[in-house]
Amino acid sequence: MHATVTEIIDDLSLVIFGKQTQIKLALTCLFSQGHLLIEDLPGMGKTTLSHALASVLGLSYQRVQFTSDLLPSDILGASIFNSNEHTFTFHKGPVFSQVVLADEINRAGPKTQSALLEAMEEKQVSMDGDIYPLPSPFFVIATQNPLFQSGTYPLPESQLDRFMMRISLGFPPKEAERKLILGDNNRDYDALPKRINPTQLINIQDEIAKLTLSAPVVDYIIELVTYTRDSSIFANPLSPRASIALAKAAQAWAFIDGRDFVTPDDVQAVFKSVTAHRLAIDEQTSELQIKQLLNAVAVPL
Repeated sequence: MHATVTEIIDDLSLVIFGKQTQIKLALTCLFSQGHLLIEDLPGMGKTTLSHALASVLGLSYQRVQFTSDLLPSDILGASIFNSNEHTFTFHKGPVFSQVVLADEINRAGPKTQSALLEAMEEKQVSMDGDIYPLPSPFFVIATQNPLFQSGTYPLPESQLDRFMMRISLGFPPKEAERKLILGDNNRDYDALPKRINPTQLINIQDEIAKLTLSAPVVDYIIELVTYTRDSSIFANPLSPRASIALAKAAQAWAFIDGRDFVTPDDVQAVFKSVTAHRLAIDEQTSELQIKQLLNAVAVPL
């Protein structure tokens, strides 16, 4: 299976140039059954990565453009009255897909944001007293514009916490941008080979959850999150939900690297993506602050 994961990364690298680390992080989030927040400027390849990821993994895909007038029913669906049968029929919204791209999530109002985030957490939609389960696997990729841009509604901390990881694609290397200008990237997502199917993906997620977490690695995670609670540097210390997310992400990173056990290096590899948005560290300063935190906690031998 590790060979297949390597092929998936290689396929995605044909679409997103020069961003292998970000591709691995996105797969880590999906494999660990989390949801992904991508914060970046428009035009950086966020939508491209989302669509290509769904294609390579053989998953159904829907994109929702968030705007200020978007309603919860535009995402979840609505009950429509059938005049012939005199009954209401629920028409499912785009959230009933295996991969959902919530594009520019912070341009919609808080009520609409909350509707999506509730579905992410519960993996079901409640409507008119009935419960409709969402597909499995279910993966939400939300993109967010930098908060200095006009017309944005920042996600509250409690809602940011629902995203397992936050990443930024950043500007491409010069050679990668040269290829983009010359049109060398493959934008035909449907032509990408489907390396696995949804059942195989669920099996991968189950296998990752069983990866060995040794006592020293668990203690290391606890020491890291405890440091944020005891330190006066961070206004928002890490919660137990963050501890669990960190462990799951480290397991998925180890799996992608072809190992059945987790090391402290795996924890460090995913630490920034799992914790920076929970600690309320912006993308501009997160690198330095996370590095200082990691240096302050002893690594188990």
